[in-house]
Amino acid sequence: MADDFELDTTDLTRRMEGAISALRTEFASLRTGRASGSMLEPIQVDAYGQMTPINQLGTVNVPEPRMVTINVWDKAMVGKVEKAIRESGLGINPQLNGTIIMLPIPELNEQRRKELTKVASQYAEHARVAVRNLRRDGMDQIKKAKNDGLSEDDQKFWESEVQDMTDKYIKLVDLTLETKQAEIMQV
Repeated sequence: MADDFELDTTDLTRRMEGAISALRTEFASLRTGRASGSMLEPIQVDAYGQMTPINQLGTVNVPEPRMVTINVWDKAMVGKVEKAIRESGLGINPQLNGTIIMLPIPELNEQRRKELTKVASQYAEHARVAVRNLRRDGMDQIKKAKNDGLSEDDQKFWESEVQDMTDKYIKLVDLTLETKQAEIMQV
């Protein structure tokens, strides 16, 4: 029977951590008026016949709080990297200095800050949905075990475990969102 049923909470925890990690990665790509090398991570460059991340074509540095530099290793790629940054929608105007591309980070205006907080909220909602989907997966496993003979007491125990885990990760998503929104709105 299902008396020996044990829900794989480590797998659920790992998958919920993955949702939080994905949220942090998405948040890192949001420009907050401060320089960060991670804001270039989503940008791909058509190099050597395939799409390549910028950090594989040069060294990304943050020499000062409002400047990102990219020291492109191959001179032939400088123009392509610059073009990819211009077309990325980051709203940054690259400046060339030999093989070094400088990206001055402009101040964000109030309207753009509000737009970015809305985008951050959407990212957080996607993470909440992912956590809730994982909760549903856990609950489905418990229901299947109940149909296989799991006792009602054990069912309640495992359901409360899954719910506690879900609440913990939803709270973590909310905290991460609050922190990011405060960072965006900081002038």
